[in-house]
Amino acid sequence: MHPEKLGTRIRTYRENQELSRAELAQRAELDELFIAALEEDNIAPSLGPLIRVARALGVRLGTFMDDDACHDLCITRKAERQNLASIHTTTVSPTRNVKGKGLVFHSLGAAKTDRHMEPFFIEINPMDEPYAEGAEPLSSHEGEEFIAVLSGKVLFVHGKDRYLLEEGDSIYYNSIVPHYVGSGGSETATIHAVLYLPC
Repeated sequence: MHPEKLGTRIRTYRENQELSRAELAQRAELDELFIAALEEDNIAPSLGPLIRVARALGVRLGTFMDDDACHDLCITRKAERQNLASIHTTTVSPTRNVKGKGLVFHSLGAAKTDRHMEPFFIEINPMDEPYAEGAEPLSSHEGEEFIAVLSGKVLFVHGKDRYLLEEGDSIYYNSIVPHYVGSGGSETATIHAVLYLPC
């Protein structure tokens, strides 16, 4: 999904509920300027703030990515992956100019609108200026996540623990624990990630 569609959908859901930007920002515990940038400037936030916005609007995260009517079976061909644009790995200030190239999310379940999980193919690009060890911005939200590394090396931080995951490795974790997923090498890594977000 292109970021302009993301911002348009968020604005539509907000207006349908007759919420002001200030009210949505308060519900989501985010800055009103961030909500404005999300709707108008087509910024691509990290998953943390996007999950907060979805919860504040009472919808699934995937609602912002859904394009088709519900199908019981959803097959996503490689050439048809929906790019959710570049999403940078930061929750410190969603509107700041983030160093590096961040993550690129491709939704793998957008055609199934009644889904309970959010599957993604994610490209993890190396950062021009990597974070110092221990300075990675951590994200936290309710639910569980599963990651399987398809290629390259992935740095995974879970609380105070650090792991380097390589091709063929996988990890399943509670996402309420502060965590970070980023490049663990000098080449682009790819993963499959499945998020479960309880209602």
